[in-house]
Amino acid sequence: MARVKINFPEKECKSYTIAVRITDVNYGNHVGNDAIVSIMHEARMQWLTSHGYSELKVGGASLIMADLAVEYKNESFYGDVLSVEICADEISAVSFQIYYNMSNADGKLIALAKTGMVCFDYDARKVKAIPAEFKKFLEG
Repeated sequence: MARVKINFPEKECKSYTIAVRITDVNYGNHVGNDAIVSIMHEARMQWLTSHGYSELKVGGASLIMADLAVEYKNESFYGDVLSVEICADEISAVSFQIYYNMSNADGKLIALAKTGMVCFDYDARKVKAIPAEFKKFLEG
């Protein structure tokens, strides 16, 4: 079986902590795959808002997710506080990748992930160039 393999970039990333909620736990008594994606979304929102952006406002454009890949590595449980490192890479004229490295307080890797993000104009319903100010932020 072919498996997803994510190569986390070797660059400076920002880190955010997110506590696992009871609603994140599934019938297997561990964090569900859908909750991992929600935790990634929360980390992405914290990353954007800490720099004055939101998914709807990135300097004249909005963001839309084009794809998602997750490489699940270990279980996480209720009460865990996860550290999510996040950074952007593979920046083009209209799109970029956001990478996520999620680990627990003991440093155990829980998941690696990436989301392909595209700048988008929701009024015109079409792709838009990454605004210069936001591109500078992405490039670090």
